[in-house]
Amino acid sequence: MREYSVPAEFTLDEKATCGDIVFDLRDADAKQPVFRRKRGDRWEQVTAGEIADQVTAVAKGLIAQGLQPGDRVGLLCSTRIEWPILDFGIWAAGGVTVPIYDSSSSGQVDWILEDSDATVLVIENQAHREVIDQISDGLRSVTKVYQVDAGDDGQNALDELTAQGADVSDDEVTGRRRNQSSSDPATLIYTSGTTGRPKGVELTHANLLGETAAVKQSSLGDFISDGRRTLMFLPMAHVLARAITIVCVQSKVEVGFTSDIPQLVPEFGRFAPDFILSVPRVFEKVYNTARQRAHDDGKGKIFDAAAEVAMDYSRAEEKGGAGLLLRAKHTLFEKLVYTKLRAALGGRCELAISGGAPLAEWLGHFFRGVGLPIYEGYGLTETTAAVAVNTPAEYRVGTVGKPLPGNSARIDEDGELCLKGNVVFGGYWHNEDATKESVTDGWFHTGDIGSIDEDGYLRITGRKKEIIVTAGGKNVSPSGLEDSLRTNPLISQAMVVGDQKPFIAALITIDPDGFDDWKSNHGKDSSASVSDFVDDEDLRKEVQAAVTEANKTVSHAESIKKFRILPADFSEETGEMTPTMKVKRNVVVDKYSDDIEAIYAK
Repeated sequence: MREYSVPAEFTLDEKATCGDIVFDLRDADAKQPVFRRKRGDRWEQVTAGEIADQVTAVAKGLIAQGLQPGDRVGLLCSTRIEWPILDFGIWAAGGVTVPIYDSSSSGQVDWILEDSDATVLVIENQAHREVIDQISDGLRSVTKVYQVDAGDDGQNALDELTAQGADVSDDEVTGRRRNQSSSDPATLIYTSGTTGRPKGVELTHANLLGETAAVKQSSLGDFISDGRRTLMFLPMAHVLARAITIVCVQSKVEVGFTSDIPQLVPEFGRFAPDFILSVPRVFEKVYNTARQRAHDDGKGKIFDAAAEVAMDYSRAEEKGGAGLLLRAKHTLFEKLVYTKLRAALGGRCELAISGGAPLAEWLGHFFRGVGLPIYEGYGLTETTAAVAVNTPAEYRVGTVGKPLPGNSARIDEDGELCLKGNVVFGGYWHNEDATKESVTDGWFHTGDIGSIDEDGYLRITGRKKEIIVTAGGKNVSPSGLEDSLRTNPLISQAMVVGDQKPFIAALITIDPDGFDDWKSNHGKDSSASVSDFVDDEDLRKEVQAAVTEANKTVSHAESIKKFRILPADFSEETGEMTPTMKVKRNVVVDKYSDDIEAIYAK
């Protein structure tokens, strides 16, 4: 199938904006819980009335500061409750939010502020203050910088904005909101820049509201509903976390916020979410950690058998249901393994939503088999997060689901996926050339290679720019091999190389946690680093076993012939990873060019 569309059963009010959402909730029921705020080890409810008051205070402060409708406001902050309050406040004042990842370098912040021509900047803490002290061009248009955590002057952003806007009337805020339309810009989001300088993606209120309405029309909307709760830990600067947060607020789902990733699992136990939103790497880590602990405790064979049964059970479900013997095995491992895995997420979690990167098919089957289905979706910043997603009613592991209502997908002759619909952006900020290159007759060319099956399910098979063409002319998509390699708890990242080379090879990084366990199990020096072991025979033997397994998924011509263990893991701090845990291939190729050449020199 070359094209598939899903009609919308909703219409978008041309006067509706995202800034209205919290006020509509307050007007309906001021006591409606919206967010949860952490106090010590407890999570306390925050009502629609309280949120609306705080949003109004932010809007008043921005208006008093001189913010005009359409002005851009930079927001450099980690995931915390103040983030959406500021976001809604910017919208209520008629502004356009420009999210910036809290881990951004001074150069990235400088470029985003300069290109967006932001007039106001909100930062989180003193560390961010030091970052902006290093920039110049980006601050030329900024008239005021607010800080969420109290700075040297003892003021925090919300209190300062509240005091500053004390003389602005509520009617002024109401007027700002009512003078906007759904076609007005709501946010300017800069792409993560895996292949070059970030571009500003301009999304309107209609784009965001089209996303939320489509999710609510799908069967996910039946679950994401009043009385549920979720813990948001992905960066709010990413469009996926932002869009799902808006869906939750509209749907009366209570949302908690945390950026303390090392303490995420204990926090799940305290918060007890009904569902979670994450990226594939987190699910990989959950699996690898559970498997490694089971092996360390002498229960590795039980865990591995349980994992196989879970995956077999999930696959059987897609073919009409499991047989008697498989059901019996599944019941046994439900008591021994599966309940413990679900308990680690707080005991209430019924499903997960995954986006931001491809989810390995085996991982999808594993989690569905243990009773925690992961509904994988697909989208880009340019499509306002998800444009397609699996749902409880329409679910096929290994695909990213069907297009959401109001959207269409098409496969071009060269295999590239093109998208059209309510969620697709109108163009890049101040970059007509880039817009013309990516949008033709309303169809956005994603750069991803995919297919659509006879039932309308979309499958992504690789990035157009990441397809490796060997010297022998063989086209190789690296993602499948890389997904397989990362299933080994010892491997953190794997990047397949071989463009215009005689064979396929891979760069491998070692997971710090898995490395500590490996050293202990192999009697190695506990103080040694990965760089001390890049040529260690035992370590290479372990990695080779993972490579051998990965090669079983491809043809001989596509298989990995050689690999090289790198002395350090990829990270956002060292530049090889984006904030959403995607490998910046061009950075890695440049940084490790000598290692790549060494592979082919032997």
